[in-house]
Order: sequence, then C-alpha cells, then structure tokens
Amino acid sequence: LINLSPVSPAMLHHIPRFLARNLRDKNSTKIAFLLVDGLALDQWITLREVLNEFDSRLQFKESAVFAWIPTVTPVSRQAAFAGKPPMFFSASIRTTDKEQRLWTQFWIEQGLNVNEIAYKRGLGNEISIELCEFLSQDQLRVVGLIIDKVDRIIHGMQLGAAGMHNQIRQWAKQGFMRDLLSILMDGDFRVYITSDHGNIEAKGIGSPSEGATVELRGERVRIYSDPGLRSRCKVSFPDSVEWPPIGLPEDYYALIAPSRAAFIRKGDVIVSHGGISVEEVIVPFIEVERV
Repeated sequence: LINLSPVSPAMLHHIPRFLARNLRDKNSTKIAFLLVDGLALDQWITLREVLNEFDSRLQFKESAVFAWIPTVTPVSRQAAFAGKPPMFFSASIRTTDKEQRLWTQFWIEQGLNVNEIAYKRGLGNEISIELCEFLSQDQLRVVGLIIDKVDRIIHGMQLGAAGMHNQIRQWAKQGFMRDLLSILMDGDFRVYITSDHGNIEAKGIGSPSEGATVELRGERVRIYSDPGLRSRCKVSFPDSVEWPPIGLPEDYYALIAPSRAAFIRKGDVIVSHGGISVEEVIVPFIEVERV
C-alpha cells in the first residue's frame, strides 16, 4: 500500500499527490483540503446527513483510505500533509509543529510559490472574519485546513460511541462545516475532506507503570524508542500487539492494545484511537460538489 500510485489514493500520504495531479490538469483549479481530525467513517455519515439537511445541492463522491498505524495525529495527520510516509519526517514524528512546513514544502516541490499555499489549524467553532479574509486571498491555489473539533469531542467523551454520534450531530447542526463549504465553493475551490484516524469505544485492561521509559502514554497505543522496553511492557499485557515499524522511523516502536481494549484502569470505558481496528484505520476521503 505504501508505494501504490496516488492516481486513486489508498493511504493518507497519497492524497497530496492526487490533489497535485488535479491541480496540474486544470491550471485555473484551486484546491481546499479539509482534514477533520479524528472523524471515523461511520461518523462521516452522521455529518453528511446534516450537511444534506442544510443544502440538498451538495453531492459527495465518497471513498475511503487507510490511515497510518499507529493511528495517532503526529503520525497519520502529518503523513497526510507531508505527502510522504512517516519515516521521511522522523525529526517531527512526536509533534505536529512542523506540519505547515511539510505541507508548504510539498507544494513548492510541485511548482507553486509560497504565496499560493496556505495552511490553518484549530478550526471548528465559528467562521471568523479573519478566516474569511484568509480564504479570500486572490493568489491562493491550495489551502490545507485542520478542523479539530471532533478530536476534542473524542478526548472529552464519557458517553461512549453513541455519545460521539450525538455530539457530532449537534456540532454539525451549529453550521460550521456548512458555512465553510459554502465559502470555499463560492470561492471556486474544489473541496476534499478526509480524516487522520477514526476512533472506537474501548474498555480498560489496566495501565502500565513505566515512568520515563515510555515516550507516548496513549490509551490505545504506547510508543517506545527501544524494542526491549516495549517487550518488557508486553509481558504484562500478552495480548497486546508489537507493531512492526514499517514506513516508520527506526526508533519508533508501538505497542498496541488488543482488540477493543485500552491501557487505562481496568473496567473503565473510553473513546480513543491509536490502534488497528477497522474504525480507527479506514477513514473517509470525500470530494464535495454543489449542483
């Protein structure tokens, strides 16, 4: 999957090259790439239903792509904006601070000028005047936008999967996505929507006590810089999965909670991500049109 042609994207890091090809085919095209952080495939259906209630002219060309494993934001979302597997941005694999630079670098390599490329994160609450002005810049050819409202809902969710759908529906009805799509389409952008990972409801199997030996203490995944440290933790959680670092930096060793389990207090229930369930790994890839 890693090396498949981006003609029809199979993984998140294929999407930028797919977009670049569309941009080259039509010099007048402008592209908006919207990443709704944490949106699972079934939750996209909830969002789509509300968008169609608002505007029946909207049409969605729906497909799906694979997220990167582990399904955490610094790995999978950065791959979507870098257009490369995570092994090529090992210096920033534990943060998203370099995401804008990776996005800009990709498009410069495709022949665009810096002033034709834009990126903005932290969206999802309201359409501000500043955002409208940002999107109306005459020279823009490509814009990458991160809507992180769903991810914030995930990390505050106490009502399980049903609560996620309810909260996403309520958020969608507030109109942010409707208004954003309207602004972009009025500005003649071709609009694409995806997500960096999904999420699942998981039940606690206990939390490892490891001190400073673990680099990321996720509920669904633990990250280590040394395979020996990872193996030591697996002894206490024998059903957990030692994920091979294929396409990942050499010092990035993931231990993934089994099935629908989480590394939290035994018996507790949480909505989270980071693992290898279908809901976490397969994410929507949508082209939006208005007829």
